[in-house]
Amino acid sequence: MASLDGRIALVTGASRGIGYWTALALAREGAHVIAVARTTGGLEELDDAIQAAGGSSTLVPMDLTDMPAIDRLGGAINERWGKLDILVANAAVLGTISPIGHVEAKVFDKVMAINVTATWRVIRSVEPLLIKSDAGRALLLSAGVAENPRAFWGPYAASKAAVESLARTWAAETVKTPLCVNSVNPGATRTAMRALAVPGEDPKTLPHPSEVADRLVPLCGPDCTETGRLFRVSDNRFFDYPVSQ
Repeated sequence: MASLDGRIALVTGASRGIGYWTALALAREGAHVIAVARTTGGLEELDDAIQAAGGSSTLVPMDLTDMPAIDRLGGAINERWGKLDILVANAAVLGTISPIGHVEAKVFDKVMAINVTATWRVIRSVEPLLIKSDAGRALLLSAGVAENPRAFWGPYAASKAAVESLARTWAAETVKTPLCVNSVNPGATRTAMRALAVPGEDPKTLPHPSEVADRLVPLCGPDCTETGRLFRVSDNRFFDYPVSQ
């Protein structure tokens, strides 16, 4: 694995789960991590872990439904570092597991606001900074239900399908630049969101989020030149669209 020394990484949803462990793994490889999350306590725990590993981070406690704050984040990164090398757009909410017709409007709106609109707003805010990098890399976290929808997962599945479409469109628009954009399907992982979605499942049967993070870090370095594709963590490889099951 190539060192990420001197590279600047932005990770959303960094206070727990896949975001937390990916941020920590990137810092261990030498990247300075800008960690964004709503939960201050989780961010502080991440910072302690990063410092203990000899890395560095900048904590950004922020609610991703605050769209103007996302715009300001891009400006702040530009002012301090003048570029961004890595984006891991991980933040997401599950909503409710229920028939589509039973989903409350406020729940559907929140899922779309955080999973889709905030992701687009982050892209809009930091794309100029990623283009300034010699090898910008962007990973947008998706899910298996984006490609293979399941009953009762409507809002979440629709949001992740939208995120994959954003990633593919963005990759097509930047194909002649040094920026590479890919979607990631982490698969079932031992996270709080998974426990909420499938409460009867034994979490010990699932990969720990640190295992997922270890697969994502190599995708963030200059040596990875894939773009516009889907990376399945369970297979540890990229797939072309449309993705075979």
